[in-house]
Order: sequence, then structure tokens, then C-alpha cells
Amino acid sequence: MAKKNLIIDTNVFLSDSDCFEKFENNDLFIPIKVLEELDKHKTRQDSVGFHARQAIKRFDALRASGSLSKGVRLGKGLGLLRFVKASEGALEDLPQGLSHKSSDNLILAAALAINAEFPKRKCIVVSQDVNMRVIADALGLLTEDYISSQVVSSRDVIFEGFTKFLVDDFMVDEFYDKQPVWLYEEDAAEQGIILFPNQYVMLVSVENEKKTAIGRFVNWNAELKPLVRRDDTFSWGVSPRNKEQKCGMDLLMDDDIPFVSMIGRAGSGKTLMAMAAGLEQVLGLEKGRYNRIIVSRPVQPLGKDIGFLPGTMEEKMAPWMKPIFDNMQFIMGSDRTMLDMYLEKGIIEIDAITYIRGRSIADAYLIIDEAQNLTAHEVKTILTRVGENTKIVLTGDIEQIDNVYTNETSNGLTYAIEKFKESTLSGHITFKKGERSKLATEASKLL
Repeated sequence: MAKKNLIIDTNVFLSDSDCFEKFENNDLFIPIKVLEELDKHKTRQDSVGFHARQAIKRFDALRASGSLSKGVRLGKGLGLLRFVKASEGALEDLPQGLSHKSSDNLILAAALAINAEFPKRKCIVVSQDVNMRVIADALGLLTEDYISSQVVSSRDVIFEGFTKFLVDDFMVDEFYDKQPVWLYEEDAAEQGIILFPNQYVMLVSVENEKKTAIGRFVNWNAELKPLVRRDDTFSWGVSPRNKEQKCGMDLLMDDDIPFVSMIGRAGSGKTLMAMAAGLEQVLGLEKGRYNRIIVSRPVQPLGKDIGFLPGTMEEKMAPWMKPIFDNMQFIMGSDRTMLDMYLEKGIIEIDAITYIRGRSIADAYLIIDEAQNLTAHEVKTILTRVGENTKIVLTGDIEQIDNVYTNETSNGLTYAIEKFKESTLSGHITFKKGERSKLATEASKLL
């Protein structure tokens, strides 16, 4: 394969500081403007800041191998890395109306310079910025997206945690009679089904497709175990309204499954189920299973840094935690006094994603709402904070992503779902039906 020249945009390093070895034997050209952009982000206390600092450190380490302005080899089987600047001639090649002060345009001008310097080699601008790629194409430059943590080809193949399984009619009857029901690998293979640990299975009678039952598959690798029946003990007066919510509650109430993920559209009940199960295990009939509930969510509008806001952590987070408080009050009733008391005693904690790094969270029920706005690195950071006897629940809607560095197939929530689907320590369910109101459900479909 012919070697190519790749001009790397700033956002590539901000999303993946380990990208240096991921471009095979192609030469990388880094516009000087990229360094300035990385410097602006290096003080951020989130994954973007982390990747900015790591990329700068890597550039500094490469200086020992030679001159960055002339080019240094990245390693065996890899290409060269070289810094370039936009020449006056390249700037003049920018169409009238494109500002010479724009960082993106200066990076594109550098790409034009490399394209002119190596006319016989393909020159490609690698960027996660859609508009940057459009402008590059308008300038006659080839362009590609960079997706570092994409784990599935499209949203349609994301693991749902639920599948159908054809069985003999008598097996459905046995399941309802609370007799043990087993599934076998050869039957699954014959039906083209791959079962993962803690996946929910709808048994469908081969004689009557309307005759069904739902159980939870355990694991092929363990001693052959029968399907697990869902626990229909509902908490705090909140009753699941559909099969997905019942499956979700079953996962949330099982203390043998420390990691649960749930995705679904707005109004599907994922956050409400997570909160109800948490309250039940901290304050309800299952009291004492965990000592406290910790709730957090990404604070995208402030670039995830809330430090400059006045007030306590709870006061700073209040605008973004309002949906959580709404769910808590729905469960507890309209009286805010009880909720305030639990917050004051530390039984319910509100925390910022930014400050979870460095903590060791034990004996807690941890809910991360809107997890689709996290990057894969941030999800890893959160999951590695989990101590003994802690359950972590990630909820989110992959159709509503506000983070410019991720999409439906590369966000941290999708990444965690796909990476953990083979683990016996995790369970996942996708909520498909809206339950907030008929209007909300219709709006989700039509709009």
C-alpha cells in the first residue's frame, strides 16, 4: 500500500493521545497551530485535558529522537512525524473569505503546503470536525474522520441485552411452573443466536408464538444453570410498566451484578428505575446493602469544569441534577424535606464527574446519568474508581449526545456496553418504550 501524508487536526489528539501508533506506515504532519490549541486545553480537568497533556509529553519525548521540524521516526513499521507551518504562499491559496486568524484555516493552509511539497503522494486531512472536513474537501484536499473508540459499525448492532429463543411448548409451561429450564449451545447455534452472560431471553413456543416467558441466561462457562426468573419485587411504590423495565429492575436489584448499563430514549424510565432500585437497597426493604447513593452526570455546558461557580458542590450541580431530583421527588412524594434530609446526612451524595478521578468508592450505589456524553477514557476512569461492595449504574440516550468528541458508536456508554457484554459481572438492557406520557412517546417518535 502506497505511503500517504496525513495532516492531523487538534481534535484527534484531544480524543486519543495514543493515536501516534495507529496510522501504520504513513507520515504524520502536525501543523504548528495544533501545539497552540493543545496548550489551551492542557489545564482542563477532564479527558480532553488529560489527552492534551499526554500528547504534549509525547511530542517532548520524540525530541530526543531528532528534529521535529525535519521529522522523527515513530517506531518500527511506522512513519515519520514532522511539524509544519503554513507558508505565506499556502495562506494565499485560501479562498477569499476564509480568515487567516482561524485555527482551522491555518491547519488547512499547512495541509495545502504539504500537498504542494509532495504532489505525487496522497495528502489527507484527518479530523473529527465535520465542518473542517467539508472545508478541506472544498479546497480540493482529501479528508477522513478519526474514530478512536468505535466498537460497533452502527447503532443498529449495539448489544441490547435481550433476545428471542424458540423452545418446545412444554418448556414455557415448565418455566411458569417454576421448574428449572436449561438452554443449550447447540440449540442457540442452530438458531444463529449468541448468548452473553446475564442476557435476557424471551422463550417463544414453536407451536404458538404468542406463548412466551422471559428469563435471564447466566453463563455457558459456569456449571450449566437454569434460566433465572426475574425478581418482581418492586421498590418504593414504583412498578415497571414493560418487559424492559422489569429486566432492568432485576439487574439493578441483583447484588451479584456490580455493573449495570441501561440505554433508552427520553422518558423510557431508565433513570427512574435506577433511582428506585438504589433507594430500595439503601433505605428500603433491602436497607443496608449499600451505605449511600452517589449520583453524577457530565456537565457539558460548562466544559465539565464547575469550579468557578459560587456555592457548595450541591449548589453548583443543582441546575444539571434537576432531572435526578425530579425522579427522586416522584418516588418520595412532593415533600422536599425528606430529600433534603438525606442529602444533609450524606445518604444521597451529588458529585461532579470531574472530581471522581482519584477517589476509591466503596459500599455505595453509584449512578452516572447521561453517560452517553462521556468518552471511553472517562468511563474507564469512573469504573476503575469502584471499590468493594459498590454497584455502578450507567444510564443514557445515545440519540442525544452533546460531546463533540464522540458519537453514537464511539461514546463511553456504548464502549462500556460492548466491552463488558461478555463479563459475568455486568448486565445491560435497552429500553425501547417511552413511559413518561403518551405525548412524550409520540414526540420521541415524530420529532
